[in-house]
Amino acid sequence: MRALARLVARADGRGGTAVVELRGETPLLLRQTPTDGGVATVHLVGGAAGPLAGDDLRLEIEVGPGAAVRVHSVAASIALPGRAGAVSRMVVRAVVHAGATLHWLPEQLVAAAGCAHLAESRVELAAGASLRWRDELICGRYGETPGGAVVHTHVDYADRPLLRQSLAVGPHAPGWAGPAVLGGAPATGSLLVVDPSRPADPPMVEGGVARLPLAGGPATLWTATAPDAHTLRAHLTG
Repeated sequence: MRALARLVARADGRGGTAVVELRGETPLLLRQTPTDGGVATVHLVGGAAGPLAGDDLRLEIEVGPGAAVRVHSVAASIALPGRAGAVSRMVVRAVVHAGATLHWLPEQLVAAAGCAHLAESRVELAAGASLRWRDELICGRYGETPGGAVVHTHVDYADRPLLRQSLAVGPHAPGWAGPAVLGGAPATGSLLVVDPSRPADPPMVEGGVARLPLAGGPATLWTATAPDAHTLRAHLTG
């Protein structure tokens, strides 16, 4: 299955944000929900199970100057096996203009047994843009060994690299559960906060949580491992 969804938002000139383009294809369906404090809110609704191996799903987001958008999903995304030898892909590309804000806060990606999935995010931030970008990965459903999942995150700020991050888990990723990567934790994730209005937070490591200021912009990266999805979410709400 192939699907493309697109979200475009612009400042409405009255201190709020107007969603000027909102379209999708099954299983990538977008629904606007009530605005919260001038921030346009959109939910990603899965119109079918999956992604299944062989699916190619793409989401494009553009936030115009001065606009603010929050994107959630209504449920976790479960990567499932499909055609033998096939890979499922979910690619998100976002452009955030000067003075604009994007909150990308979906539910978790679950790498079910036997899956082969690639999740790729590419974000372009203009100088003065703000971002909260959360990725969470659950390694298998309850009591099962995860399939193969690769998560790439690529973020630029003011035409300069800000973050290049990649994680692979599953049978074709040697050592992924070892002490150098997840240390046996079944849940992991990150939260990138870009906020030109405040300095980056100082570095910190405590248990399975690390906080790191980034050199390429006014940004802080939180990373965490946890025994379950609930604990992981608590770590990544800063």
